[in-house]
Amino acid sequence: MSKKRSIETTCIQGGWHPENGEARVLPIYQSTTFKYSTSEQMGRLFDLEENGYFYTRLANPTNDAVAEKICEMEGGAAAMLTSSGQAANFYSVFNICSAGDHFICAATVYGGTSNLFTVTMKKMGIEVTLVDPDSTEEELDAAFRPNTKCVFGESIANPALVVLDIEKFARAAHRHGVPLIVDNTFATPINCRPFEWGADIVTHSTTKYMDGHAMSVGGCIVDSGNFDWEAHKDKFPGLTEPDASYHGVVYTEKFGKGAYITKATAQVMRDLGSIQAPMNAFLLNVGLETLHLRVPRHCENALKVAEYLKSREDVAWVNYPGLEGDRYYQLAQKYMPNGTCGVISFGLKGGREAAGVFMDKLKLAAIVTHVADARTCVLHPASHTHRQLTDEQLTEAGVDPSMIRFSVGIENADDIIEDIRQALED
Repeated sequence: MSKKRSIETTCIQGGWHPENGEARVLPIYQSTTFKYSTSEQMGRLFDLEENGYFYTRLANPTNDAVAEKICEMEGGAAAMLTSSGQAANFYSVFNICSAGDHFICAATVYGGTSNLFTVTMKKMGIEVTLVDPDSTEEELDAAFRPNTKCVFGESIANPALVVLDIEKFARAAHRHGVPLIVDNTFATPINCRPFEWGADIVTHSTTKYMDGHAMSVGGCIVDSGNFDWEAHKDKFPGLTEPDASYHGVVYTEKFGKGAYITKATAQVMRDLGSIQAPMNAFLLNVGLETLHLRVPRHCENALKVAEYLKSREDVAWVNYPGLEGDRYYQLAQKYMPNGTCGVISFGLKGGREAAGVFMDKLKLAAIVTHVADARTCVLHPASHTHRQLTDEQLTEAGVDPSMIRFSVGIENADDIIEDIRQALED
């Protein structure tokens, strides 16, 4: 048996395995359709009797190679790309939830995800209960209902920087016969592999560190293949009973560990169509090839910046789970001992108004609606990404109205710190 490859090698070599005479670099299959010689061949593809490509909304070779790479990085069984992280999070839940169902979510998740779950999916008849990620196991148990279908959280919350106690949430989910879904965007599989701690499904906004260059929006869902859908078949009829919309196929019987992702592709992607463009998947792959080099630099720079901010009298507070003394430092040491992420949140003693003044004075760091790429950037969540939330909802989501989200890039750390200094002092 060959030795398992390191994640560094997978970043570069995973996914695309060219044969003799094929392109060394992953090609962009920029085609909507794929040709077959006979009608019967095409029919077998539509019956899920054969693997193959016939329409890019369902599958594309470029996308599949990149999904395979991310799957290998996370240690999963199957994966699919989506057009955005929002689509990945939506599909991950909607693949197993229907009208009348319920799920549980950590209250500190990204504001856009929170709005998707609490507002949009509520209109679809799917209800969510938001729970404090620091809840006790008893408090978590109390949130479950007979119609609960999954539990959702972020390995590192955006922008609250709460580190999820993955094992605690996994235990609660499994006690009630449902999977745990973890959005691993900020930590990336370089720093955290949720499947090793009991999570069942992982999602990513590949737009962030995976792409790393703010070039392409995208998402990914990875299934560990570990959750036993058949053991809880009454809860998950979409996977364990015949799918009338796909020739009566029973996904768990036909596809085993690939059941969840096959259903998400053949049914949810078929009907909703949030496919990642092959060109974007190609750009994502270029970013993945240096992920193992960039993430440690992000973390190294962020720690230096966090320590500098902590030393300043005009800074009221600093949140960074890699900073010793941080509320989530111990959990971070457990789940991501090699580093957390490059994002810091902090507040100035001047409050919300001072945040705007500070941001306007920055020269190197750019004010953008983005986070987690090679360039340092900054954002005021209460005014931007979480603008739709009330102050009460902001507090529930772990977002202080004065919070500045500072995404530390991979420039020289001294230059980043000097930019902060001049914005605070000049």
